Amino acid sequence: MKILFIVDKLEFKYFELNKLVTNFWLISEFLQRGYDIYVTTNPNLYLKENIPYSKCFKSFYEDGNIFKVNQSSELCINNFDYVFFRPDPPVDIDYINATYVLSFVNGENTLCINSPQAIRDKNEKLYVNEFQDIAPKNIVTADKKIIKEFLFENEEIIIKPLNRCFSSGVFYLKKGDKNVNAIIDTATNNSQTIVMVQKYMSEIMKGDKRLIYVCGEILPYCVVKKASNDDFKFNEHADENLLKGEVTPEQMNFQNIISEKMTKEGIFLAGLDVIEDKVIEINITSPCFFIKEINSLYGIELEKIIADKLEALFTSFLNKKKSFVNNFK
Repeated sequence: MKILFIVDKLEFKYFELNKLVTNFWLISEFLQRGYDIYVTTNPNLYLKENIPYSKCFKSFYEDGNIFKVNQSSELCINNFDYVFFRPDPPVDIDYINATYVLSFVNGENTLCINSPQAIRDKNEKLYVNEFQDIAPKNIVTADKKIIKEFLFENEEIIIKPLNRCFSSGVFYLKKGDKNVNAIIDTATNNSQTIVMVQKYMSEIMKGDKRLIYVCGEILPYCVVKKASNDDFKFNEHADENLLKGEVTPEQMNFQNIISEKMTKEGIFLAGLDVIEDKVIEINITSPCFFIKEINSLYGIELEKIIADKLEALFTSFLNKKKSFVNNFK
């Protein structure tokens, strides 16, 4: 089996020894299972006569760590069995253009995880609104008047940009705050940029849970992401801010609400951020599964559990590919 991982540029630069990154653990596990693994970044993708290619760097496992060669190879992406598309946001025009290149991948031969079309079409903040039963109360707008009305109605709100990650650009607002206009103007670029505005949920001060969704299932392991210094948002990846969590029966039931739709749309890896049994975001671009921390907190090897489920997906896809070839013959 031959797999291409498309990773974030910063992660690619510091590829070796980076055990905080989910890709490190997945690549390490697949290498130990005998897969051929290559890595690349968005700028290395290109089309030639409508065939997708990439400058790729072969990865290898040695002494408990992963490494990549310095010399790239120009390879046709259709010759890979699987492509993991996992660069970090912001989902800007360069990010979108990369998904366009991947849309030329032969889907009968190569499976992209997650689907480039889904990543392009399903905004991480907005996607939760397609599952109204588990979505928090929210509006999506650039209009200051509408935001202020929502603030007046709910008294405390959170304003989020639609295309960033790791709490970047997120604001808290309380009714009566003397900086209301300034904060809304900043968040919306003076009413030019659409944002999501959610009703503030006080349980966030205890942290939000990151649930792990793999191939249609929510796993029974999670971390609670606790903010630092009485902030309301998690933005520091440190052991003291990541606590062992419990996936409740209600939260496990989320898979019955989301899995059919997400599987149909080609989303096999996702991270659900949860407060008060509401899903505030569905991370599908490069969801962090906090494997290092969960392994320590639960005494498990989460990368093996995830790889097992992905291999079951691989087997299903391989059987479909064989069926397609036989029917074609």
